[in-house]
Amino acid sequence: MSKSLPPIVMTLAGHDPTGGAGIQADMEAIRATGCYPVSVVTCLTVQDTNNVYAIQTVQSDFVLQQARTLLADMPIQVFKLGLLGSPENIIAISQLLSEYPHIPVVFDPVLAAGGGLSLADNELIDCLKKYLLPKVTLLTPNIPEAIELGIMPKKVSSYPIVLLNSVNQNILITGTHSDSQRVYNRLYCNGKLQYETAWDRLKYEYHGSGCTLAANISGWLAQGFNLQEAVQKGQTYTWNSLNQAQCLGKGQHIPYRT
Repeated sequence: MSKSLPPIVMTLAGHDPTGGAGIQADMEAIRATGCYPVSVVTCLTVQDTNNVYAIQTVQSDFVLQQARTLLADMPIQVFKLGLLGSPENIIAISQLLSEYPHIPVVFDPVLAAGGGLSLADNELIDCLKKYLLPKVTLLTPNIPEAIELGIMPKKVSSYPIVLLNSVNQNILITGTHSDSQRVYNRLYCNGKLQYETAWDRLKYEYHGSGCTLAANISGWLAQGFNLQEAVQKGQTYTWNSLNQAQCLGKGQHIPYRT
């Protein structure tokens, strides 16, 4: 009896030499769902578990060549986007998404490194908002990223809040950067709170948690789960990966993705 082929998820993201985040993290988290990951490298980085020190962006035409070659050969079920590197890459990837409107898109908007280095200037953020966000199925920002993108206000007095910009139908805002005792993740659909989940706050800082979450959700979507199911399964997987994280360097812990 022949074994059925796994769904295929394409990740477009940066290369992280530590394996904690970026392409390597995405591929591990996607494989954990039973899907097969393929990758398009958008930028190369010099980094360790403390911070990012340099970025070399891959030219946009080469990014498109990578993606189109794979798309012509394999049936891609979901796109997962991470660090894109430049306004030119954002515009090119937006064009690519327009050519495949039937494929869902999960976007982890990486705007800063875990060590604090900014990875996005005003031009890049404006490009994200204009060209990419309207084409994303699920956006997964943390609170600082949601504020930078103009999605939620800088000061929040109570929940649920009405988002400032609901151009995305579905936005999962993660609460690890808040000062609450527990971590509250909130899924908004059409600008309104759909549901909220609470997680025990873990004691360390982690390298690649956002990549892990978005990539794992992508895999569950490719497996046919609906959005709320995929989001819940992705959160559970990510919390378990962080709870088992290892301190392999001198900085942040690296999730243990199995």
